[in-house]
Amino acid sequence: MSKSPVDAPVRKVTNALEQLGFEKIREGNHIAMLRQNPDGTKTPLTMPNHPKIKKSTLRTILTQAGISREDFLKAFEDQ
Repeated sequence: MSKSPVDAPVRKVTNALEQLGFEKIREGNHIAMLRQNPDGTKTPLTMPNHPKIKKSTLRTILTQAGISREDFLKAFEDQ
């Protein structure tokens, strides 16, 4: 199994999240994303708009969004 990226480029992270069903709502100092779930609920996600996302920050983002590390890595490696 691949390890989580240490300093992941923010564009690659957002592209992977878009592949997992999130869409960008707003972009400024932070990037706001939203996913419409099949049961009608919405999952919001906010992350810093830095050139690189640290491993610990990425882990927190994935936990709050309910995304497994394996699912994210598959999408991330496809970018």
